[in-house]
Amino acid sequence: MFKVMMYDGGVYRSDELYELIEDVGGVVLQKTRSSQMLTVTMSVPEEDAQLVEALCLEIGGEVRQVPLAGTEIAVVGPTLGRHHMPHPICDIAEQLRKYGAITVVMGLARGRGKDTAQINLEERLIIEEYDAAIFSLGNFKTCIEAKADLFKDVRIPVILTSGPMPEGMEEHCEAVIPGVGRKVSRMRSPEERAKLAEIADAVEEVLGHRRKAIEEDPLFVHPGEIKALLEDYEPVDMCLRPAPIVMHLDGLRVKVPYAEHAGVIADMTVYGRRLGDVCRITPSKISDSSILIRIKTVAEIEYEDARGDAA
Repeated sequence: MFKVMMYDGGVYRSDELYELIEDVGGVVLQKTRSSQMLTVTMSVPEEDAQLVEALCLEIGGEVRQVPLAGTEIAVVGPTLGRHHMPHPICDIAEQLRKYGAITVVMGLARGRGKDTAQINLEERLIIEEYDAAIFSLGNFKTCIEAKADLFKDVRIPVILTSGPMPEGMEEHCEAVIPGVGRKVSRMRSPEERAKLAEIADAVEEVLGHRRKAIEEDPLFVHPGEIKALLEDYEPVDMCLRPAPIVMHLDGLRVKVPYAEHAGVIADMTVYGRRLGDVCRITPSKISDSSILIRIKTVAEIEYEDARGDAA
């Protein structure tokens, strides 16, 4: 099992840190340098985490846990209007970023009113590109319960936040966090900050179960290894969009157009195999703006190999 942590310190002796991460079989998820300061998010085997942490402290840096690093999470409101997109949604997204996640905020096209709230197929498919989704609803119990149709068919983990505690939601989502609702100000009080931490902890627990499920049938290659491969691809290296490569639990999002670059990426090799043979490479539903890479599991690769040999 891997443990994710973040080093925050100077660039002094950082080469030793990179070498140790490689020696223990870990990967660098993200690194950011500003002048002489360096931030490195890494994933290392749990049994070697203390060794890496000791080196981080020895070279004068700080280490903190970022349990949601390597994930991309959608925070969804019923609409983008002022009535439905209040401060708590932004506060939730900011809290998840402190835990290491990449977050996006989105609103549905027809979420207004309990009798007219809808989600269409395209919106659902876009949400399902992420590792998890947080649906933030309002302050009226009957309205929240009527809007269960917005997320009951979403095929990724869903966490619901709302004002009151709704009934009958357990079968539609993995966790329900009441006590948020709509507010006209930032969540700054100690009680509100504790509620944000509760939401982030719930997301961590839900995705922890998903990580364990993946470990039962592990991916053929770690997403971080593909990320390192793609960083040398010039169009990705020259991309000016924020975080041109975003890691997921089971793959990556690469922010270059599918039509222009999918073929080149599919022909790259990892462990002697074409990337297109060990991954499912598809365009994003968001206007072909990025490429989604879903890594096949070891069992899938073995099955395909056996079927190919039999043929």
